[in-house]
Amino acid sequence: MVTVDERKSELPSRIGSLGQVSGVLGCQWGDEGKGKLVDILAKHFDVVARCQGGANAGHTIYNSEGKKFALHLVPSGILNEDTMCVIGNGVVVHLPGLFEEINGLESNGVPCEGRILVSDRAHLLFDYHQEIDGLRETELAKSFIGTTKRGIGPCYSSKVTRNGIRVGDLRHMDTFSDKLDVLLSDAASRFKGFKYNRDVLKKEVETYKRFAERLEPFICDTVHYMNESISQKKKILVEGGQATMLDIDFGTYPFVTSSSPSAGGICTGLGIAPRVLGDVIGVVKAYTTRVGSGPFPTELLGDAGDLLRIAGQEFGTTTGRPRCCGWIDIVALKYVCQINGFSSLNLTKLDVLSDLAEIKLGVSYKHSDGTPMNSFPADLSDLEQSKVDYETMPGWQADISSVRSYSDLPKAACEYVERIEQLVGVPIHYIGVGPGRNALIYK
Repeated sequence: MVTVDERKSELPSRIGSLGQVSGVLGCQWGDEGKGKLVDILAKHFDVVARCQGGANAGHTIYNSEGKKFALHLVPSGILNEDTMCVIGNGVVVHLPGLFEEINGLESNGVPCEGRILVSDRAHLLFDYHQEIDGLRETELAKSFIGTTKRGIGPCYSSKVTRNGIRVGDLRHMDTFSDKLDVLLSDAASRFKGFKYNRDVLKKEVETYKRFAERLEPFICDTVHYMNESISQKKKILVEGGQATMLDIDFGTYPFVTSSSPSAGGICTGLGIAPRVLGDVIGVVKAYTTRVGSGPFPTELLGDAGDLLRIAGQEFGTTTGRPRCCGWIDIVALKYVCQINGFSSLNLTKLDVLSDLAEIKLGVSYKHSDGTPMNSFPADLSDLEQSKVDYETMPGWQADISSVRSYSDLPKAACEYVERIEQLVGVPIHYIGVGPGRNALIYK
């Protein structure tokens, strides 16, 4: 195995200066391109770890030959063969989905054996959680959340109500049946549309006996592993799922995910101390998108939104749903930077704006009566009624997809990048100009 130290000569200075434990988190409502940056950085780290979320995360990455991989549970460091991938205690794990991912990777020549560790403290997400997710959305009718229906919320609900089943429970199949019976009986009593009997239980238990045998080599006390790795001076990269505007505490509640995709989730989702966390990189698109329900202050409707959607191929990795598109929201971005304390930003998909004659930035919000808002509001009615003030900048109307040096970008593109830096007070160190691994500018 080639160690990180032996690869130091290959490091761009921006990467070489990153802390021993660094993180990559989303700045918007997800889909910013976190997986690509993690994939690029992974070559220079010993461990890549997921700290929260589940298969509702969709990270699209490309190997050196340009082959596309869509990952949901497996960390985006998997394409780098010297990297250990950790699925932490804060993740909810759907085993059929995990094995499907592993099968797909191995069939495409990506080795997984001995390279993926799954926390024994991570909670198991069952098919019934997905069924409940759909039933719950139907119940909510017009006020539905717009989830991916991957069962994430119901699984975290089981965790918080303390009747969840964890990966480590697969090592105790003598009590597994009773624990699963409690879960399924509870679901049947709550949802009329959920059908449950002893035959269902028996079939599920038999399925999980087989899963337990296959998963056993992957199961690990990842809290111990992560802290041992830190003491051994290994370099660790944490990959966040979803994004801060979907955070259960800080996002546009209730139109959020059920975990903490902000910096706090790194410590609680992996069992590492706050003092060991170094650089945290925020990933933000050069414009804004979101899927599901909830307010979107800078949304572009009609032809303008369609133009961004088509140019940026804005369709969900996990669901295929078309994403709503709009201008970059500086108010939301500043709020997210405050929460996470980002050391730098990765601005992605700058190339998508290349055909536009002018580009807008949403720089402030006003209440419906015209008075300014001093911060990103918690009250969704305030957000829905807010008016956005925009700055307009000239576009560059030139293809930048082959540009690899910041100095070679058109002047208008540089001015746009630097204006975002000025407004949010965080430097942009990485600029994405295309989907491929090499389509990245180090600033």
